[in-house]
Amino acid sequence: MDTVISLLVLSTLLQLVAAEVASVTSLRAVVEITSGDSRIFSGESVRLKCSVPDVHRSDWKYLWFRGSDRLPQIEEHLVIWKSKVKHSGKYHCQGVRNTVVRNIHTLKSLPLEINVDGGWVILQVPPHPGLVGETLEVTCRLRVKAKLPEVILYKDGVEVMRQIGINPQIYLTNVTLEDQGMYSCRASWDADGRTHSAISVEASVQVAEVLSQPLLEIVADNNLFPVNFMKLICHLQYNARAPAPPIHFYFYKNKKQVATASSEKSVTVNRTPGQYSCKARVPELGISRESELRSFGQVTDLRPAAETTATRPSSHQSAATPTVSHPTGVSIQSSYQPQQSATSNFLSTVPSPNQTAAAMESDDTSGESGNTSGGSGDTSGGSGDTSGESGDMSGGSGDTSGGSGDTSGE
Repeated sequence: MDTVISLLVLSTLLQLVAAEVASVTSLRAVVEITSGDSRIFSGESVRLKCSVPDVHRSDWKYLWFRGSDRLPQIEEHLVIWKSKVKHSGKYHCQGVRNTVVRNIHTLKSLPLEINVDGGWVILQVPPHPGLVGETLEVTCRLRVKAKLPEVILYKDGVEVMRQIGINPQIYLTNVTLEDQGMYSCRASWDADGRTHSAISVEASVQVAEVLSQPLLEIVADNNLFPVNFMKLICHLQYNARAPAPPIHFYFYKNKKQVATASSEKSVTVNRTPGQYSCKARVPELGISRESELRSFGQVTDLRPAAETTATRPSSHQSAATPTVSHPTGVSIQSSYQPQQSATSNFLSTVPSPNQTAAAMESDDTSGESGNTSGGSGDTSGGSGDTSGESGDMSGGSGDTSGGSGDTSGE
């Protein structure tokens, strides 16, 4: 009897320990902005949403983080109400679900950066990289309501555009990779019979290619494939907007196609020496990119006869054909690591990122730095608060429309 009781006690203890152990699923939570912007003035509000791509629609709760700090909210939405500069940071979330045995956690979402600016001017830029050839819109926002007779856009500290008029939107047309960089703007406005001027802090504008240059990987491992075969894999980054048109892959040996074009990014071929390459093509977009040549085994000279004759070694030199050593049975692993982005997709669509009234922080923030001057004097677009209001954060369903900060508090 004592043995039976001991076994029952041990079994109960094991179940209790197992219940405390959290299990992590392969699902990754997604955080996104539902109202507001990633770059706002102090005193304004922004609302974030956490979601879990669960086809079973399980009952999830949510953990919120700013940097490494756990926030008290556990609801689907997080509202940064009457924000302060100290609320700036990288926010991410995680789904958690209770089961009979243990808690199930998702992977943490990719971070979403929120910038709260205490100055007079901010430059709002697209949250995700633009694609080559697209038109990007950036907005030079002023804290107070006033007409902007002039807006100047800077890239890496150099003026690139000057716009006269009241429209704060600036358009970068037909962008290229050279257009990415750190941007800021200077706004001038009239108030109280004087002209004021302020410059924003810099914001990053990113531009990506629709199709990156492919990287060919050759896998010739006897443990994975028969001794006479090997695998060619064409790695690339495909950033087309959803729904992304289909992409076709081509594989070549010594500049001759070795397989029929298909949507598969890999192919198995005979293991023979040669110079291999791959090409990716998107017919609907009219673009294609080809990888660099990659040698396998002992490769003979493939140059034209005239070129070979012109470079033939003298009688005092060795006439041995150069070789590239590639032992069979060795897996050539590519160091290519795809980059993640909210809009990038590797032949698949990546997901883009009710409430309680839990208050967060209401203490005053320090580090005010926005100062305005009369006449045509400059106002630094610093990061200190210009609002005298105290900020707080909640996960509730309250109104998220926070007004601009009171500039008289400076």
